[in-house]
Amino acid sequence: QVQLVESGGGLVQAGGSLRLSCAASGRTFSRYAMGWFRQAPGKEREFVAAISRNGGITDYADAVKGRFTISRDNAKNTMYLQMNSLKPEDTAVYVCAAARDWLLAQSHEYEYWGQGTQVTVSS
Repeated sequence: QVQLVESGGGLVQAGGSLRLSCAASGRTFSRYAMGWFRQAPGKEREFVAAISRNGGITDYADAVKGRFTISRDNAKNTMYLQMNSLKPEDTAVYVCAAARDWLLAQSHEYEYWGQGTQVTVSS
């Protein structure tokens, strides 16, 4: 029973930056591993990044490694995705998700999903 709401998407030129936020309802945010996924028209949903309950472990897709940074602030019930050096290929709807634990997150077995926020990178 966790509600996730993304924000921070928008239109940006190639090479620019955006920071996405994922706000979670309730008081149990710190008990969940969290992740970001993205989906572009005509493509399957793609894993982007994941973070453990206390933020001590992170994982990134090769396509975004070195450019994106995932973080969380458990006191604010919020997860973030800092996106730098954006490319047109990054254009997609970005969705945040919550998993019961790190092992499930590693297996992409997420229990709760947000509605997504649109990121458009122009050339």
